[in-house]
Amino acid sequence: MFFDSHAHYDDERFDEDRDTLLEGMPQKGVSYIINAASDIPSSQECIRLANKYPFIFAAVGVHPHEVSQLTEESITAIEALAKEEKVVAIGEIGLDYYYDYSQRELQKHWFRKQLQLAKRIKLPVIIHDRDAHGDCMQIVKEEDISQIGGVFHCYSGSWEMARQLLDMGVYISVAGPVTFNNNVKTVEVVQKAPLDKLLIETDSPYLTPVPHRGKRNDSAYVRYVAEKIAQIKNISVEQVAKQTLDNAKRLFNIAD
Repeated sequence: MFFDSHAHYDDERFDEDRDTLLEGMPQKGVSYIINAASDIPSSQECIRLANKYPFIFAAVGVHPHEVSQLTEESITAIEALAKEEKVVAIGEIGLDYYYDYSQRELQKHWFRKQLQLAKRIKLPVIIHDRDAHGDCMQIVKEEDISQIGGVFHCYSGSWEMARQLLDMGVYISVAGPVTFNNNVKTVEVVQKAPLDKLLIETDSPYLTPVPHRGKRNDSAYVRYVAEKIAQIKNISVEQVAKQTLDNAKRLFNIAD
């Protein structure tokens, strides 16, 4: 029923119960999960999990926190991994100016390089944008993301920025923070964005929605994001679940 379009089951916080948790997801109404990578080893683990579970698909790439060690050979390695059967996107890639774990110029350089790779091999992208809206927008415009499509995951920008992304054919993904008190900006985006351009996600194990905020997140909690969207748009949860599932399958080219 639900498509969790962004999770990290390669994270060490799932080491003790990963398989038990994942095996139970279909019974909890989770039909599909995209497991997004943060570096090359996690890209390999994402592929392993996707090959083990029919409802999991993988994204491969290097998160902005980890780009300081990248080389041209790394891009070649990512390209090889991206040719695996259940890889459906390059990601997560982008910019993070909140933590600045990597130098900003390096982040921008490798963001462009991975976007160019995605265009070359014709895969959509999953974009991480934290406190870097201006540079992210400049880069996706200059690299013409409309050629391949993609999603800004855990969207935190304004409605004006979202409108520009929608015009470029980019999807907006909504995560647990939409359920947090006083998150006016994301609520406005959900109100104004067409349902056929929204995705839902958990970003597990992070960003757990209310009423479980503060605990480890998992894909079963994506229903709380769908419920909040349904409340904001005054439609049924079933309608949100079906449309966001269809949207994700379209973006990631997943057939029934």
